[in-house]
Amino acid sequence: MRKYFEIRWHGRGGQGAKTAALLFGEAAMYTGKYIQAFPEYGPERTGAPVQAFNRLSDENIRIHTRVKHPDIVVVLDSSLMEAVNVLEGLKDDGIILVNSQDTPQHIREKYSIPESIKVATVDATGIALNFIKRNVPNTPMLGAMIKVSGVLDFNEMMKSIEKKLNEKFRGRKDVIEGNLKSIKKAFEEVVS
Repeated sequence: MRKYFEIRWHGRGGQGAKTAALLFGEAAMYTGKYIQAFPEYGPERTGAPVQAFNRLSDENIRIHTRVKHPDIVVVLDSSLMEAVNVLEGLKDDGIILVNSQDTPQHIREKYSIPESIKVATVDATGIALNFIKRNVPNTPMLGAMIKVSGVLDFNEMMKSIEKKLNEKFRGRKDVIEGNLKSIKKAFEEVVS
């Protein structure tokens, strides 16, 4: 791993970008990594563009700034690619993961993404609607991000997330199981 592995999440208010970053942060901490997980708010309303960030390292993290040059960009709503420069600052050998039914090649061509950047897609919305029964694509995107980045062990991450979901949704077995199944399904179905 480079000194820091950095992630920038793009979503719309209500899609769970902040929650995904926090869940990832807890899972990384669970595996012994040093982690930062934080949102950046603009207009705080449902549907407004939001960003969240993660910084991961094997050693203490001594910087406290927003992520400007991410290794991976996760886009929870592909319509943001028309409104926000989601590729801004992405490392030349970085990864962009998009919630879309389109193929990675179609996304590459549509948005003129350079060949050096790896493009991955997953239908996180479809997965969320199927398993969670709501259009909240954050947990499926988390599973897909783990697959394409390889930054954490999937099974260790799932243990941490299951624990956190059990704390948050006590007694809501349907919500917990739906989220866990959606993470696993996206991990299996992401295409790059």
